[in-house]
Amino acid sequence: MTTASTPDAQGEIVLSAHNVLMQFGGIIALNDVSLDVRDNELLAIIGPNGAGKSSLMNCLSGFYRPKKGEIRLDGKGIQGLAVHEIAQMGLARTFQGTHIFSGMTVIENIMVGRHLHMRSTLMQSFFYFGAARREEIAHREAVEEIIELLEIESIRHQPVGGLGYGLRKRVDLGRALAQDPKILLMDEPMAGMNTEEKEDLARFILDVREAKRIPVVLVEHDMGVVMDLADRIAVLDFGRKIAEGTPREIQTNPVVLKAYLGEGGQ
Repeated sequence: MTTASTPDAQGEIVLSAHNVLMQFGGIIALNDVSLDVRDNELLAIIGPNGAGKSSLMNCLSGFYRPKKGEIRLDGKGIQGLAVHEIAQMGLARTFQGTHIFSGMTVIENIMVGRHLHMRSTLMQSFFYFGAARREEIAHREAVEEIIELLEIESIRHQPVGGLGYGLRKRVDLGRALAQDPKILLMDEPMAGMNTEEKEDLARFILDVREAKRIPVVLVEHDMGVVMDLADRIAVLDFGRKIAEGTPREIQTNPVVLKAYLGEGGQ
């Protein structure tokens, strides 16, 4: 498998979380968690089940509102903003499983991701003339580029519901890319995939990084995928960040070996 390239360690910070506390009643899901995501890097977030990984992703994307702490996208505070407002600022996310419309075709599903950029009025769209027609053509061109990048040209007009799981995940990724994001969050994208599907998706993640030059935040349980793709890794355990570093540093960190990877490593 092709491995990721290492970004400039001093690159611009695109997304940051500082001293985030997320609490559900008496249960603390995140306890004083801080991290920075830099331009054009892949940051992986790992940890045992219940470590707080998905809670952190939900805080970063606006689905959860932290009890304390600060989250900034492009230097602007986003805690308290609605999910769609954060998306409009340039954050896109894929979820565990697939969140796509089974009855719609591949191209229609990816076009849904363009709605943030559509400016035509309802009347213009209804009569489909002038600005609405030009906008539709421009958006379809952007979608076709994504379809080509993800190598799904042959299924562009097929209903998504009839596709295999690996292809549906590709469509899900395509819809997120259609938002033209400044940063992409991927929550366990390999879950439920076989080895071949994982290798394909890993390759497409690398292709996306090369083509789009955007940072990616990846939550993933497959340590082989994480070690191959990540530039940096943050490790959570019981809601706390216990380590952060390069894959090599994480593999040899005694705290991580004890808490997550197991004594003796991978």
